[in-house]
Amino acid sequence: QVQVVESGGGLVQPGGSLKLTCTVSGYTLDYLSIAWFRQAPGKEREAVSCLSSRADYTYYLDSVKGRFTVSISRENAKSTVYLQMNSLEPEDTAVYYCAAGAPAYGMCYTYFRQYDYWGQGTQVTVSS
Repeated sequence: QVQVVESGGGLVQPGGSLKLTCTVSGYTLDYLSIAWFRQAPGKEREAVSCLSSRADYTYYLDSVKGRFTVSISRENAKSTVYLQMNSLEPEDTAVYYCAAGAPAYGMCYTYFRQYDYWGQGTQVTVSS
């Protein structure tokens, strides 16, 4: 059973930084695709970033390119996926979710229904 747990959200001023952490257990990332989604009130859930299996392809939403970076740490049976968010803007305010889904090589999925395993979400608020 794949388990996904996020942490690291909070309140930050515009221009500040936050690092979100997603711990994935129960399956190796070589056979999972991973994504970070966000959902603001009244808006649809959108993919902020996704990562192919074996990390050979990474996608970023246009509005976060150059500001957000995804990275992976692997240790024993547990993998951790990070989303480093810099130069945060009020428009980045949302609940952020980490998700894991079917393997994808050389590409990754940006449609939320492609992902089967979801974390509980973590609130990111950018405000002065």
